[in-house]
Amino acid sequence: MTYLVTGTAGFIGFHVASRLLREGHTVIGFDSVNDYYRVDLKEARLASLNALAEGLPAAAGEPRWKFYRGNLEDSGLVSAVFSSHRFDSVIHLAAQAGVRYSITNPRAYAASNLDGFLNVLEECRNHKIPHLAYASSSSVYGLNSKVPFSETDPVDHPVSLYAATKRANELMAHTYAHLYGLPVTGMRFFTVYGPWGRPDMAYFKFAEAITSGREIEIYNHGDLMRDFTYIDDVVKAVIMIADRPALPSAASGTGSPVSPDRSTAPYRVYNIGNSDPVRLDAFISTLEGLLGVEAKKKFLPMQAGDVYMTAADTVSLERDFGWKPSTPLSEGLREFTQWYKEKKLWQQSL
Repeated sequence: MTYLVTGTAGFIGFHVASRLLREGHTVIGFDSVNDYYRVDLKEARLASLNALAEGLPAAAGEPRWKFYRGNLEDSGLVSAVFSSHRFDSVIHLAAQAGVRYSITNPRAYAASNLDGFLNVLEECRNHKIPHLAYASSSSVYGLNSKVPFSETDPVDHPVSLYAATKRANELMAHTYAHLYGLPVTGMRFFTVYGPWGRPDMAYFKFAEAITSGREIEIYNHGDLMRDFTYIDDVVKAVIMIADRPALPSAASGTGSPVSPDRSTAPYRVYNIGNSDPVRLDAFISTLEGLLGVEAKKKFLPMQAGDVYMTAADTVSLERDFGWKPSTPLSEGLREFTQWYKEKKLWQQSL
């Protein structure tokens, strides 16, 4: 199969592309490689993909890996990419990420997450793509106090612009599914971690600070609960979802969609999480043990845009795909710290 994977210089996109290449597929990558976090890490991911692809046989005379560098909001470039290839599935993982960054740089989110996503939807429609699987986020649950979060829960009260753009993506996707019959599936990720991860995420920032002897900033005095999900488990779910186009559901007696996570259009939304939230202070203790260094701690109050707990109800994913996470936190963090030590990422360069 031939996949378009956007965000291939990013954390999840890099791992998804790597897995697909190893499984014998052709991957067309797309990423802006912006400087939201350290560009050398993004370039190293791309170099790893290039090295992986060099050892693979061509498919029908074409290279198994090709990368496009540019912005999603560049409609001409996005159109050219879709016109140059025939995609069996599109896995859209590119976005301007970060909750706190969206408070200080809101326009970056409108450009990438709204305008960029619209360009992807338009090209999927124009080229009759069999399935679009796209990244949403657990952030859409916002002020929802019911846990664990279920795809059938209301998501009407986001607490950051990032979350609002991700919810907007779900609504935009449903519109295209309804109007044009485009099969779309949203994937709500819950705190993904692992090797090659994002330096703006808490576990990575903690590792950098601990190994450098600097203080780590612990919000809400460590009393936060997060559903940490290991990258290998996430990648498995993403590919399973991408390979099964969403189907319409039957209408209720009133003719309305039967549930918020599905529709009479070919539309689905799934949580991808570990279903086992961990307190932040316990998470830090595990990381300290693996790094062999005790952290210097600075306790801070709750930050704007944060939520107290993320916890995924993954019953739908288990029912429809037989997927369950299999990586304990201790094992996943061990894999991350081993990679981190090998790369020596607390230094200036990789």
